Amino acid sequence: MLDQSLIALASAAGAAVASAAGTDAWTAFRERVVGVFHRGGTPGSGVVAGRLDRTAAELEGADPREAERLRVLLGASWQTRFEDLLEDLGDAERADVAGRLRDLVASAGRAANAASAGDGGLAVGGNVDIRAAHGSAAAGVMGDVTLGNPPQPGPEQG
Repeated sequence: MLDQSLIALASAAGAAVASAAGTDAWTAFRERVVGVFHRGGTPGSGVVAGRLDRTAAELEGADPREAERLRVLLGASWQTRFEDLLEDLGDAERADVAGRLRDLVASAGRAANAASAGDGGLAVGGNVDIRAAHGSAAAGVMGDVTLGNPPQPGPEQG
């Protein structure tokens, strides 16, 4: 039986899998999860990879109104898988895998706080200071900009 700290770690790792699925960081995160199971001596890393792919596909195909509920359910499912993995290991290997799970959870937290933007967007992962001075223009993302004096209104504009 696992102690409470390992159960909490398995829970955090399960939640991290469910949170990372479908993000920009998913591919690298997925490989790290497969590595944790393979390192833990569990045969069939292809099975784990397939389960991870199904997790991502389920979340991607979920109705947006149901996505959070599904994310919680999938996180709980992965928690159980991590708990089973940890229970099946000897003390030394369990400590090693627990360390890898801690790193996995930490990397998921960093990825969740990373900035990303789509085409034409601006992503900032820290502070940004944009200034304009002396009649110039400044922006993080600019479309068509014309600087100068606007034309005088015509008689119809008033």
